[in-house]
Amino acid sequence: MSDKKLSILVIAEAANPDWVSVPLVGWSLANALRKVCNVHIVTQIRNREAILRKGLVEYDDFTAIDSEAVEKPFWKLANLLRGGEGKGWTTISAFKAFSYYYFEYLVWKKFGSDIRNKKYDIVHRVTPLSPTTPSIMAKKCFKAGVPFVLGPLNGGVPWPKEFDSERRKEREWLSYIRNAYKLMPGYKSTLKSASAIITGSKDTLKQVPALYHDKCVYIPENAIDPERFSLTAQPYREGPLRACFIGRLVPYKGPDMLLEAALPLLKAGALKLDIIGDGPLMQLLVDMVNKENIGSSVKLTGWIEHSEIQNKICQSQVLAFPSIREFGGGVALEAMALGIVPLIVDYAGPGELVVEGTGYKVPLGSREEIVLAMREKLKWITENPDVLEGIAQNAKQRVFDYFTWDKKAAQINNVYKWVVNEDDRKPQLIDN
Repeated sequence: MSDKKLSILVIAEAANPDWVSVPLVGWSLANALRKVCNVHIVTQIRNREAILRKGLVEYDDFTAIDSEAVEKPFWKLANLLRGGEGKGWTTISAFKAFSYYYFEYLVWKKFGSDIRNKKYDIVHRVTPLSPTTPSIMAKKCFKAGVPFVLGPLNGGVPWPKEFDSERRKEREWLSYIRNAYKLMPGYKSTLKSASAIITGSKDTLKQVPALYHDKCVYIPENAIDPERFSLTAQPYREGPLRACFIGRLVPYKGPDMLLEAALPLLKAGALKLDIIGDGPLMQLLVDMVNKENIGSSVKLTGWIEHSEIQNKICQSQVLAFPSIREFGGGVALEAMALGIVPLIVDYAGPGELVVEGTGYKVPLGSREEIVLAMREKLKWITENPDVLEGIAQNAKQRVFDYFTWDKKAAQINNVYKWVVNEDDRKPQLIDN
């Protein structure tokens, strides 16, 4: 196997070190790949200043594509139709997919000649993460004889049937006809032309037609930055157990379910709970805390900058996170990296990241069933807190074995080597 670094054109339309969610994933992965390959990052113009502040040199290390002429009108229309701030994410994704065609048109216009002339060994589209967004460049790269790698793809986790009311509260009208994305121009040619498809979840793999499973590699898209998550949480010693929740305060993430589940323990003084985040359920939570007179046991912290999260939650021993629809579940990895034991619903992203011995899961069910299961598990943990330290160590070890950005870059570099035939064995990269 050659030690020569491959030259990769990384397309990361969303890649911003100052933001969270998909833009942070795009930036973190693209930047980590620079350590193992000769990488040139292509991103959207809105990310330019943040990337420059990280010390990258424009045109040498990255190129910012100005697609605002189409991006802005589509974004405004999507926001008008989404049904409220922080809602209607399927609507946002749908409109984003259409504006993305223009972004890739501009990317090909800029780099098409270099690709045809084999300046790059591989073209890798990192973001968008959504499997509903086709790539017009996949077919062009195939015709040019340059491998095209797609992913990690993640999204479209089915709404649990027990939570259809939450689905409507989130204004997810388009999710009822989501499979219409398969009719979009370029969908079939994207899958057919890709040399490798990295799937970020097992559910996403199910969305890919079986015809293409031989080119799919499973690598969850989330990871952690060891510099940003460098502390170790305080182990339990005595007194009340401390738990935290982190996320948008919206129905499907379940902060109200958590508060209801924890209520007997909070009233008894056996549990302290920090709820970190903001959103439309904030007033409901405030009212619940006041009504039940549990203000001494619950802190509603509001929004905290991502860079400050570890300082806030390192007093906790448990992450209590009853979300019923998470694509990636990065918050579980972040907690595990700090030695905080996750307690999650066994569904989608978190359910794949938290394996036996690294945390606790409760089954997906109705709201009442989840509340009861979370209550029973929290009660058991408060009665047996000594088990947490070993599980926390296991969780931390799992993250640093598989889920740092450097480990993720190494995993993807193995995919690259497979694609260019330096290694004829399909990578099996995550022990799950």
